[in-house]
Amino acid sequence: MLTQLRNIVQSVAASADLHQALQTLVQQTCVAMHTECCSVYLANPEQASFDLMATQGLDPAAQVSLSFGEGLVGLVGERAEPINLAHAREHPAFKPFPATGEDAFQSFLGTPIIYRKTVLGVLVVQQHQPRQFDESEESFLVTLAAQLAVVFAHADAKGGWLNASQSPVLLEGVPASPGVGIANAWCDDSQPRLEDVAPASCLHVQKELDRLDAALDDASVEFRRLRKRFDKELQKEALAIFDLFVHLLNDPMLREDMTLRIQQGDEAAWAVRQTVETFSSRFAAMDDPYLKARAADVKELGQRLLYFLSEASSNHQPISSPIVLLARELTAGMLASIPRALLAGVVAEEGAANSHAAILARALGIPAVMGVSFSAPRLHNKSVILDGHKGLLMIEPAAPLLKEYQQLVQAEVSLQSTLDTALASPGKSQDGTRIQIHLNAGLSADSSIAINQGVDGVGLFRTEVPFLMQRRFPSEDEQVKQYRAILASYPDKPVVMRTLDIGGDKPLPYLSVDEDNPFLGWRGIRFTLDHPDIFLIQVRAMLRASLGLDNLKLLLPMISGVNELLEAKALIARAFEEVRQEAQLAGEVLAKPLLGIMVEVPSVLYQLDGIAQEVDFLSVGTNDLTQYLLAVDRNNARVANIFDALHPSVLHALSLIATTSDRHQLPVSVCGELAGDPVGAALLVGLGYRQLSMNTRNVAKIKYLLSRLSLPRLQKQTEQMLSLSEPGQVRTQMEGFLAEQGLDALVQIGRMR
Repeated sequence: MLTQLRNIVQSVAASADLHQALQTLVQQTCVAMHTECCSVYLANPEQASFDLMATQGLDPAAQVSLSFGEGLVGLVGERAEPINLAHAREHPAFKPFPATGEDAFQSFLGTPIIYRKTVLGVLVVQQHQPRQFDESEESFLVTLAAQLAVVFAHADAKGGWLNASQSPVLLEGVPASPGVGIANAWCDDSQPRLEDVAPASCLHVQKELDRLDAALDDASVEFRRLRKRFDKELQKEALAIFDLFVHLLNDPMLREDMTLRIQQGDEAAWAVRQTVETFSSRFAAMDDPYLKARAADVKELGQRLLYFLSEASSNHQPISSPIVLLARELTAGMLASIPRALLAGVVAEEGAANSHAAILARALGIPAVMGVSFSAPRLHNKSVILDGHKGLLMIEPAAPLLKEYQQLVQAEVSLQSTLDTALASPGKSQDGTRIQIHLNAGLSADSSIAINQGVDGVGLFRTEVPFLMQRRFPSEDEQVKQYRAILASYPDKPVVMRTLDIGGDKPLPYLSVDEDNPFLGWRGIRFTLDHPDIFLIQVRAMLRASLGLDNLKLLLPMISGVNELLEAKALIARAFEEVRQEAQLAGEVLAKPLLGIMVEVPSVLYQLDGIAQEVDFLSVGTNDLTQYLLAVDRNNARVANIFDALHPSVLHALSLIATTSDRHQLPVSVCGELAGDPVGAALLVGLGYRQLSMNTRNVAKIKYLLSRLSLPRLQKQTEQMLSLSEPGQVRTQMEGFLAEQGLDALVQIGRMR
């Protein structure tokens, strides 16, 4: 039966159109289950009905449409569960359709086709003989329907089967750059694809090496040219993206791997593909959204090398009016190839919201949405609205919706000028309460690291990247050089450096770790305490880098108990004494850095009183705290909708942390994504948090938001939110509250769906 099940699903998925897919389904299901009749009904939301789309056994010419809840088919859809009857005609919900010839059938088994809680249709089998289908038959049909749901939903998102008569109205993705774009869609499929490169060997090794060197040089020249082009349009931090690509091109590890493969007989393009996929897969497997996004950067680099190796020429048609660019993958080269005035927005089928292409789009003020599954031929040149706030792409929108978004665009233009003025002002509430605004950062060349105006320091600096990009652990001197550059970028401002947060979910290329559940495994402080040599070298490097600057703060990740904290403190004290003595011999004085822990493991919530005696500050990682409290992997599409930092359990945990910290007079900040969300930031301040750390793009927005809020009113509103039982209620009521304060422009996009 398993083989038959797989064959049916594969045959349906391989069908060219809806009619063929459904005919294949009913015919093969009849054979597999030895039944005389199989029919499939698809949901029609516009008519609120289930329509007979294909049948084997009934009269195919019959027109059958059942309203939701009508007949046995409607009952299956309404209950969203199977119905198994030996005498179907005797059931009170049975509705006869004599034209179909179903009078001859007595037995009925119907099961819903459900995808993410939505009933897409109903699959039915019938027999002449009055009998109930046995457990194995029912199990087979339920399993088949579950697998078909994924196939149907994917085809629907691609603009294919279920929308065969019209283009899809709404597509959803991940918001990557805020804003609204209104224009015609323009599909770009001209970029070479790494996955299209087949294994190939070469006869002339030196010739392939020369081709690789030429491609590396050409790509380096291109990135420098792009940097120069954007020199006057972008701030220094965004320009650093191109510097990073040049740095990667010159990375000896990448070059050595590609060169070695060619020397072993591989053709240059095949060598590039293998090397790039090896590097990008290391990042793609990680849990941290920032590090996960680096996979796209490495892959983009490989795409450009492939472009120059293939000596491809651009086949772009001239663009004379604004467009929304649709591409399989968004690259910096694409953004640079189209004049800013003609680029209303960008949509990518693949990619992450934290990729450097997305970062560049944000820096240029171009609305962007990633992870949208679309059919290029069906969307090309169609009028669209791109909502970069909520990750929506609306195709051929109705006139009222178009008018509403056009008004919104005008409002955003006005709002942006206001936000720009807020950036230079200190973070304060309307009544003057000081709220410190810090940055989350991860690379010395990252968009969020060079900017040091308008913020109070760095609330989270991730130190994992240099460990992930090498063949070996970086030396102490190598780490000192990088950390010193970061600390020096923020003179007289604190820089919170998190010690190595690596392990099962972020495997090092030179230290393989295989775990069934990496989220609960050997990561963070657990890894570094098991390797005190690595931990000591890193802490020593941080301390040496801080000499004369005295703005370092140490942060320990994944602490789950006091014992781990005490063990780490002993090692830090040892490293401090070693560096202090070395500094003293050189005539320098080492300042003792403040020490804090990440509050992200739920067990810490019940040990805060004890932990408060051992640390100088706390930093709440709302991303992992939410993941662990709700037992949800937010990177798993099947359950990602359950991940919500506004869940009442999360809010009560945040309230507990703030209250305990206040009682111990212990500074506490939030460095998770919640701090950069208007609703989240308002709630956090209302709960008592006075330090928020976020990505660069959110700084001005949150400063402006806070400046318009009265702390007493916000505290009263937050107290009411703690009495709610559903995340949706929290967001809706908080958005209403913000709208009452005149902050409609920051929240009204969230209401438009």
